[in-house]
Amino acid sequence: MLQTAEPVEIYLLLGDFYFGDKNTRIRTVLGSCVSIAVWHPLLHIGGMSHSMLPRRVKPGKLDPALNQLDGHYADEAIGLLLREIGKRNTRPEEYQVKIFGGGNMLRQPPDGRAFNVAGSNIEATRLLLASAGFRIHSEHVGGSGHRNIIFDLHDGSVLVKHEKIMDCLNVSQRTQTGQNQTGQKNNINL
Repeated sequence: MLQTAEPVEIYLLLGDFYFGDKNTRIRTVLGSCVSIAVWHPLLHIGGMSHSMLPRRVKPGKLDPALNQLDGHYADEAIGLLLREIGKRNTRPEEYQVKIFGGGNMLRQPPDGRAFNVAGSNIEATRLLLASAGFRIHSEHVGGSGHRNIIFDLHDGSVLVKHEKIMDCLNVSQRTQTGQNQTGQKNNINL
């Protein structure tokens, strides 16, 4: 009987990036940050990033030959993905792309005047991916709260565990009904 090896478990922290093969499972936890997951359905390879902002506020002088791309920024994380895709003689359009995160982690005032970093991350990531030749196949973005992401490169599946933050208008209702402060939990397979 042929035994398969347990998948290698990779945990991404803020700014991390990883690209691997079918024997890899990549995990991360996201709030307002965004993760990009790419998977090649024929080769069973792919990668994922964990970016906090769309781009650097003050771009530094980067020398791509020194591999100075930084996964903290979505534009540079896409550069890291493109580098790995090129090493494997594949093209962006061959990959299934999924994006996650961009959850609002702060209770916003009802008038909506506060800057929305999560929404900015989502929109910039969509635009940056399109300009790099990627097509988004699915996404689980926006809303409130954090997401636990588990991306399996064996079959390209992603498990999303989403825990929402209840809005500030329902605080007294939650207290009266005994509901916890974080709100609902949802598990979604993409």
